[in-house]
Amino acid sequence: MNELFLLRGLPGSGKSTLAKSLGGKHFEADMYFVRDGEYKFDATKLRDAHEWCRSSVGGLMINEEPRLVVSNTFTQEWEMKPYYELAEKYGYVVFSLIVENRHGGINEHGVPEDKLEQMKNRFEVKL
Repeated sequence: MNELFLLRGLPGSGKSTLAKSLGGKHFEADMYFVRDGEYKFDATKLRDAHEWCRSSVGGLMINEEPRLVVSNTFTQEWEMKPYYELAEKYGYVVFSLIVENRHGGINEHGVPEDKLEQMKNRFEVKL
């Protein structure tokens, strides 16, 4: 059974750390902004970053990679939809996990406090 893990949470919650512990191939949109080992965020390329993340995952699904892990904020349900569609197309079982910052983790990408607050306010949970 091939697996897709979608890790959701605010910056600093521990998504990347958890992703690494799950094994498999790990992707996140922020990886798009790493050049020569340095993180250089460019908000104008955010759409490109998410498309790169989705297409990378889709490419590995075609090759039946057994475990894929995507760690993005996914504050809104619709943001996960393309991954669910890929999973259905290629026969992957999906695990959606919300990662909470209960350990005082730090926001490694320097997301400003006002942006973090906006993300908190729009975070959707489907029960």
